[in-house]
Amino acid sequence: MKTRNEKVAVLMGGPSAEREVSLRSGAAVSAGLRRAGWRVCDVDVRGPDFVLEPDTAVAFLALHGTFGEDGTLQRLLEERGVAYTGCGVQASHDCFDKAISKRIFEAAGVPSARYEVLAASGPRRVTLPLPVVVKAACQGSSVGVTIVRDAGALDAALADAFRYGEHAVVEEFVAGRETTVGILGETALPVVEVRPKSGVYDYKSKYTTGATEYEVPARLSEATTHAMQEVALAAFRAAGCRDYSRVDFLLSQGDERPYVLEINTLPGMTETSLLPKAAAAAGIGFEELCSRMVTMALERRVRNV
Repeated sequence: MKTRNEKVAVLMGGPSAEREVSLRSGAAVSAGLRRAGWRVCDVDVRGPDFVLEPDTAVAFLALHGTFGEDGTLQRLLEERGVAYTGCGVQASHDCFDKAISKRIFEAAGVPSARYEVLAASGPRRVTLPLPVVVKAACQGSSVGVTIVRDAGALDAALADAFRYGEHAVVEEFVAGRETTVGILGETALPVVEVRPKSGVYDYKSKYTTGATEYEVPARLSEATTHAMQEVALAAFRAAGCRDYSRVDFLLSQGDERPYVLEINTLPGMTETSLLPKAAAAAGIGFEELCSRMVTMALERRVRNV
């Protein structure tokens, strides 16, 4: 299979709140694939009526947030018979919905913080002790996320989360180190530690230059590193993921116990994003990383799966 002669459509943008972040990911991926020798066309997706060139062999999904990451785009591509990078329809949907993914983690014995799911149309009573973290069930990039330390702030936090959908997830607050483990194929990459200067890894900390420090590999014991990688793979498999994802953790203070926060099935793909950082620490450059993602999709197309 002469993979480098195949045309790759890099899908970016999308209609979600994460459109601008996606455009940055898409531009980086497009440039990386071109440097690696692929035939590339860029597609700015604004809704379901996007157009692909007739000789497109595979779609590289560089979208984030609703529509692009929640299974909607994946289903549209399958209906068109187009191979695409990353997780399939069901895993994309389940990982994007934090209420569903929390249940998956719970059933599989994957360690995660205690939680409750509230509906906008139901009672808004939280039984977990404060502090808690209130999250919109179906958003990414920390959109709709609030740490609540005072009972008087709870109603406003829930109202903010419900702006983005019918359900909110309320989790116990775990004090600890923000970390993440990338998965590529069946391999867990080196652990990345995230140190936001504000103390909270929110939207501003993620996308403001200089607002966050990163350490890769994270300074952890060999045993803790191995445990986190094994938990990341367990979460990835339990959710039915494939090809690649990024599993986000909190590593609790004191006992350094890993708690899975979520699985990002279409993680950021700028050259300074977390998954590329982890891949680089494993000796996989950005162009090679993007190429591997495309190749996995092409191989699946050949096998017709």
